[in-house]
Amino acid sequence: MSTAPAPLDKGIVYLVDDEAVVRDALTFLLGSRGLLVYGFDSGPELLTHLAESPLRPVRGIFLVDVRMEPMSGLQLHEVLIEHGFRNPLLFLSGHGDIPMVVEALKKGAFDFLEKPYSDNTLVDRIEQALAVEAAMLADDTRHAERDARLASLSEREREVMQRVAAGKLNKVIADELHIAVRTVEVHRARVFSKLGVRSAAELATLLAQG
Repeated sequence: MSTAPAPLDKGIVYLVDDEAVVRDALTFLLGSRGLLVYGFDSGPELLTHLAESPLRPVRGIFLVDVRMEPMSGLQLHEVLIEHGFRNPLLFLSGHGDIPMVVEALKKGAFDFLEKPYSDNTLVDRIEQALAVEAAMLADDTRHAERDARLASLSEREREVMQRVAAGKLNKVIADELHIAVRTVEVHRARVFSKLGVRSAAELATLLAQG
């Protein structure tokens, strides 16, 4: 594995290509644009690195050549999917690879660049993929925070929450749960506080996002 320093730390690129000359050229190009590049000469080498990484989710995107040995870029993509990696993946492909790559796009690959490609085009697409990865990470963070907030609710608070989100009045909720209206108000206030919402509409939106 080879790496290039990232003075601006604009993002991480996992580059997989079995040609050292190509890896070195791309590592230099992307490093000069402020990207941190991890270079691998095969799919198995990348998978070993990912398996040993203590960080989850793994940050960055994948830039993968299609034709490699002993594992093709398309096979590597399949394995990454099987292991739950959702990071954007871009293929570097020759003209004859296009039908195969189109199939990979249907399975979630971010894009492919046909050789020869311009440096600017490559860097632009990588930066767009990194923007998507950042948005995905932010979304995952929001979901994790929401799940943690929901997990903090008691069973009774959950019962009240579901009914408030459905638009039911406090008196109706009290009758259904066989508790006092004042008790419903207390639980309702706790639910709003724990979940960081200010209205039944915000609560319903939060739950709908789940």
